[in-house]
Amino acid sequence: MHKNPSIKCTVSECKYHAQSDNYCSLDGIQIGKHENRATTPECTDCNSFELK
Repeated sequence: MHKNPSIKCTVSECKYHAQSDNYCSLDGIQIGKHENRATTPECTDCNSFELK
């Protein structure tokens, strides 16, 4: 699977995870938040995630 060296990812459950390496295979991703105001990395989400 193609890997995008600009997007590191450790979520192996995602269908876009590059499997052989901890990278995403997408050309770009959408980042969002689940809090009104993001103050820590834990407040953000990869909205491009899709379960395998």
